[in-house]
Amino acid sequence: MLNRIYVSLLALFVVALVAAPAAHAQKIGYTNQEAILANMPEMEDVQSQLQQAAQQQQQELQQEQQEFQQKMQQYQNQQSLLSDSARVRRERELRQMQAELQQSLQNREQRLQQREMELMQPLLEELQTAIDDVAASQSIDVVMRTQALLYVDNNSQNVVDITPDVAQQLGIDLSGTPTAPQPSVDNASSPAPTSGGGGGR
Repeated sequence: MLNRIYVSLLALFVVALVAAPAAHAQKIGYTNQEAILANMPEMEDVQSQLQQAAQQQQQELQQEQQEFQQKMQQYQNQQSLLSDSARVRRERELRQMQAELQQSLQNREQRLQQREMELMQPLLEELQTAIDDVAASQSIDVVMRTQALLYVDNNSQNVVDITPDVAQQLGIDLSGTPTAPQPSVDNASSPAPTSGGGGGR
């Protein structure tokens, strides 16, 4: 019985020794997605459309606010002439109007965020495809965002910055653009790593 346990433990130890080098040999890439996205040609059109949408939302909101202010000013001018019941009714209407204005603001913010997501989705998919292609061609197991890194050994052959390769895959020139900010503790709350080979979509 003891011999069997010994043999089992020995087998597990051997498996651990064999698996350990494989785990250490895992190749990790990282890329600055923000820098690449900012330099994608389509980003200029996305920003223009978002700016137009924001301006329209702002104009409509200002109109609603002006209507509320007019109602409020009208009530204040007539307040002393109103009966108690009329004053209560007008105040209730103003509170309702104010609540609707606040809800309108929240709805507009949500619609603007939704519009941004819709416009950015094709760019994000294109970027992810380029990351997947580069990771596959360089046999990279995991790709992380640069902003999620806390420490990088620049002498390690198993950790590489693939930002220039991804940019080249997309036909983007990153000259003059900082692509590898120094890792810091402040970046610990960044999104989780993106796995290569299509796993990050």
